[in-house]
Amino acid sequence: MRPAGPGRSEAAPIELFFDLVYVFAIVQISHTLLADLSWLGALRVAVLFGAVWWAWNYSAWAMNWLDPRSGLVRLLNAALMLAALGMSLALPHAFDEDGLLFVACYVGAQVLRAGFMAIAMRGHVLGGNYTNLLAWSATAGVIWIAGALVPPDLRLAVWLVALVVDVAAPRFNYRFPGLGAAPMSTWPTDPEHLAERNRLVFIIALGESILIMGFTLSELDPVPPGAVLATLLGFAGLFVQWWNYFALAGHDTQASRGYGNTAALRSAFAYAHALMVGGAIIVAVSIEVRITHPENEPTIVFTSVGGPLVYLLGNILFLRSRTGSVAQSRYGAMAALVLIGVAGLLLGHSVPSLVVGVATTTVMAALAVITQVSGSRTRAGTDPPASSGGGDV
Repeated sequence: MRPAGPGRSEAAPIELFFDLVYVFAIVQISHTLLADLSWLGALRVAVLFGAVWWAWNYSAWAMNWLDPRSGLVRLLNAALMLAALGMSLALPHAFDEDGLLFVACYVGAQVLRAGFMAIAMRGHVLGGNYTNLLAWSATAGVIWIAGALVPPDLRLAVWLVALVVDVAAPRFNYRFPGLGAAPMSTWPTDPEHLAERNRLVFIIALGESILIMGFTLSELDPVPPGAVLATLLGFAGLFVQWWNYFALAGHDTQASRGYGNTAALRSAFAYAHALMVGGAIIVAVSIEVRITHPENEPTIVFTSVGGPLVYLLGNILFLRSRTGSVAQSRYGAMAALVLIGVAGLLLGHSVPSLVVGVATTTVMAALAVITQVSGSRTRAGTDPPASSGGGDV
């Protein structure tokens, strides 16, 4: 097997089918966070999300070089889907009795994919690259499995180390003793295909907000007026987040413009989009909390402000990898969100939770308008200065 030819930028049916299992994974992540809205719970969910994201991310990259019409490729995707389903089922109790199931599915997917690619691409530079990746995945896998075997109170520390090993591999060019390195320049990619896959998974993350609003509201009987207002506000917040993302990165733009090399693509998609998708999940959690809790609480403040902040951190990383510059509007929005968070914590129960939601939604809506205006100028042939809000995703 050889890498698929260039120009297959659209996601193939098998890829769309593959992403369906991640709808369930994101639902499980958000509900696991809802079940334990503490700092420890948030850190645990962050580690679990990191594993889920890394499994999806490597699968998306692998499909850059595989023929989606191949029977073996379809079987590979089926096996990876089953592994992702197992991870998703184990998510809520991964730090209790289901830890071994979670890591067995994750490590199995990582090793299977890398091994398949190393064999399928033998004789091509990618074959050697995936041999290095297989070595990294196997090394991290040993640590993941060790973490599942230790007592739950030690599991978080061990799994943090395992996740760092996984995430750091590309930064070290997959250099491994006895195998040498696999620099990012030796990983030829289709930028538009990666952009399409990441756009789709971001939409899946936004879809979690729709599910949460629908299910939460349908379970209330009777439905209080405050819950209706919180749902409308949640929809507005969801819309402006979508607007911010697609204002300049929609299907009518050149998604690959500005990417200099594969290392830039790695930052833009493997790392930046992890933060943006994670931010969207936190936004979904904040919507559910505001619907069910009319009084302002620290958890409402942290989720309402934290979701957009995490998204903007990813957005900034994306812009730096794409254009080398970041619009000042992003930093301004982050500063405003921090002030809203501080005010929400200080005011406490003296303000309803809707006030915090309205404030954060207003900031993100203003940012969406700035992004839209800047994008319209760019498409009209006016190049805005790097600090004026241009070049957003």
